[in-house]
Parts: sequence; structure tokens; C-alpha cells
Amino acid sequence: MSGGVDSSVAAALLAEQGHDVIGLSMQLYDQSGDRPFGSCCSLEDLYDARRVATAINIPHYILNFEQQFNEHVVSNFVGEYAAGRTPLPCAHCNSDLKFTELLERASGFGADAVATGHYARVERTPDGTFHLKRGVDASKDQAYFLFSLTQDQLARAIFPVGDRPKDAVRQYAHQRGLPVAGKPDSQEICFIPDHDYAGFLTRHSPELAHTGDIVDESGRVLAQHGGIHRFTVGQRKGLGLASSPTGAPMYVLALKPDDRQVVVGPKTALGRTTLTASGVNWIEGVPAALVRASVQIRHRHPAAPATVRSVGEGRAEVIFDTPQIAITPGQAAVFFDGDVVLGGGWIA
Repeated sequence: MSGGVDSSVAAALLAEQGHDVIGLSMQLYDQSGDRPFGSCCSLEDLYDARRVATAINIPHYILNFEQQFNEHVVSNFVGEYAAGRTPLPCAHCNSDLKFTELLERASGFGADAVATGHYARVERTPDGTFHLKRGVDASKDQAYFLFSLTQDQLARAIFPVGDRPKDAVRQYAHQRGLPVAGKPDSQEICFIPDHDYAGFLTRHSPELAHTGDIVDESGRVLAQHGGIHRFTVGQRKGLGLASSPTGAPMYVLALKPDDRQVVVGPKTALGRTTLTASGVNWIEGVPAALVRASVQIRHRHPAAPATVRSVGEGRAEVIFDTPQIAITPGQAAVFFDGDVVLGGGWIA
């Protein structure tokens, strides 16, 4: 229970269905200082979660996951930017906290399953295999962030709001009189509420602020930058460059952390038809042959037709039917068959 409307409704639905529900919230960071650290699971959010638990008459506990959150999510976030990649902290939080650490803690309560407010669905087939599927509300679907879940984890995962649109979730919260029914959704990365990624990164790793060159595809120096952590593949704004010599806008094509270089070029140079993914998880087992799939390379990027081939050692090669713009190292490439998540991995 994060204190938001989705997890609150998830808990209320399960309680209404007669399940023995225990509300758990994660304390993710030290909130004793003056600087606000996060917008999710803040003291106010934890208080909201407790108010909801009281309203639906279930017990509520707060678990201290500060150390685990720092190790699995924040440290990865900083390290990925230092390596010239653009991380996806929500996916790491799901795989490394909610469905590992939290599932283990839930077992200590004697719980059979962990339920969250994710917009996704789990379906069990007649042969006992579990499918992870997109939520019915395409605008809120979060299956992309859950690609790393295993069969064992899916067997104990419940997503009560995944079968309904967001408007219906809000309506239910109002009908039940939940105190968070009108609470706005969080829109930013939870531990950077002011959107100042660069400031957060330099506070945690001052060496990231090394200056370097902005170069074109031929290596010609065009300008200086204040650290590669300020850039991501596909970025146009904030380059300090008006346009290319031909007048076309310039975009970030690649980051070279060892050389401290940001490579820029025209939008046409952003298109690629191949990628390699590492840390690949195949939810229903590694396929023996080529797989046709729709592959999604960012949360808001439409999935595109492609051929996926497992190349061993947790890696996969993806070949798209048409070029995709801004394939970004560090983001997830997730493989879909219709609404079903086949698996996914990290863009290398």
C-alpha cells in the first residue's frame, strides 16, 4: 500500500471479496532531514495508507526497506547514468523489492500472495502455466515494468485493478469513501520529486559532473557539456546547439562515458532495426526457435513487430521490421504476443 488510490482500491476489493488482507507499506528512505527525498511512500503517503487500512478494517504495517531500496534501486540508478545508460528504476523496484523482498516478508505473515495496484493481469492456463498480461486500460498499462517476474512470483501475484479502467477505480474509491479517492497520481520518479535528475546524481556521485565534448558522428567537436548524466539517447533539448550545419535539429545519438563524449546528429540517424538485450527473462521458458513478437522499447513507445532470438547467457537479439527511433541503452525491451508478456531484458 503506497498510499495512492490504486493500491488502496486493490486492498479494498480483496477485503470486500472476503480475503484475509494485511496492508504493508514500504518505508524507502530516511525522512528525518530537511531535503524532501521522495514523492512515493513519503510520511504523508504512509499516513494515507494507514487511514485506508482503518477505513476498510484491515491491519497495516510499515516495513523498513531503506537499505534494500538504496542497494537495488538508487545505486543502480546512479550507476547506470555513470555508465552512459538511462535506467528504469520502477522495473527494478518491482523485481527487486515488491516481488522478492516483499514477497519474502509476506511469507512471514503467513500470506499466500502479494497484491499490488499495478494495471496488469495474471492468467493461469489449464496446464498450470501463468501468463502475465497487459491491463485492460491501455493508457495505464504497467505490464512493461513487470517483465522480470518468474512463474513462481506470478503464482503468488494478484493485480485486482488490472481488469478495470482507471476511471472505474476512482469511481469505486469514491463509492467506498476511501480517503484517497481524489488523490492525484504520482507522475515522476518517486525519489526525485523536483525532477532535478542531474542534481540528484551529482549529490550521490560528484564525479559525474566531469565536463566533456559534444561531437558529431565524425568526431568533430561542436560544444562542451557538464556531464554525460545530463543526456539520454534521443534528447533534443538542452544540447546548447541550435542545429546542424544544414539547419536540421540535432539529437543525442550515443553516449561514450569512457571518452566523456556526447555524440549528436540528425533525427534520421536515430533509427535502428536491431538491439541486443541482456538479463533476459522468458516468463514461460526460453524458446527453442525464433519468436515473432511486438517489442516495446520504452514505457510510452508503441510496441513494434520484430523477430526475437535467444542467443544464450541471458541475452536476446531483436530485429525490428522497421527502424525504431531512439533505442536507449538501460531501458527495457519487452516482448509481447498480443496482450501476453513473453519476457524482456535490458537494452545493452
